Amino acid sequence: MALIPLRAGSKGLPGKNTRLLAGRPLYEHAIVQARAAGISRIVISTDIEALTLTPPTPGVVVLPRPAELAGDTVPMDAVLRHVLMGIIQEPTRVVLLQATSPLRHPSDIQAAIDVHRQGGFDLVLSATRADSGVLKWGRAEGDHFVPLSDPSYCFANRAELPPLYRPNGAVYVFDADWFRTTGTLAAGRIGMIEMPAKRSLDIDSLADFEACEALLRVN
Repeated sequence: MALIPLRAGSKGLPGKNTRLLAGRPLYEHAIVQARAAGISRIVISTDIEALTLTPPTPGVVVLPRPAELAGDTVPMDAVLRHVLMGIIQEPTRVVLLQATSPLRHPSDIQAAIDVHRQGGFDLVLSATRADSGVLKWGRAEGDHFVPLSDPSYCFANRAELPPLYRPNGAVYVFDADWFRTTGTLAAGRIGMIEMPAKRSLDIDSLADFEACEALLRVN
């Protein structure tokens, strides 16, 4: 099951999830990618009234989301609990696709599903290479510097630092029953697939939106 969470509100770019991107609403890109990856069951969780009144396309199930779960500080775990522990209760593999990652390919979705099927991980997410220099960073506790990772990295040459990856928010794959047991994505064994930076742009602002549109036109 592909699950696409959509909020009506957005501080960075109001109405971004339904804004036209390369000729179709932003959220429709996730639907098209899910279907191209071979997923026939698609569910949208949203507080966007127009979508709850008129489903966007045949075969897509739209679940109304309560207002208290549609604020910009509501964590994804709460949205997933509403869908998977309150409405949909049967066993299923869930492929979480955020609409704000329209540059992902169906092959990225398929790759994450394939890794999850191997059974070594509870959750598989997409990630992209990041600046390893972050490993030199730390937190301040008063005047105490607390390294974020291995203290030796703070004094290492950048070329000696190990490769670093950041989740890009494009794809998450997990079993619904596993989530029902944990109640959170932040648990268990986490696997990953690598996506290139050019497909990892996440839309948060008008500049992001325009950059995505330019890339889609080129490709």
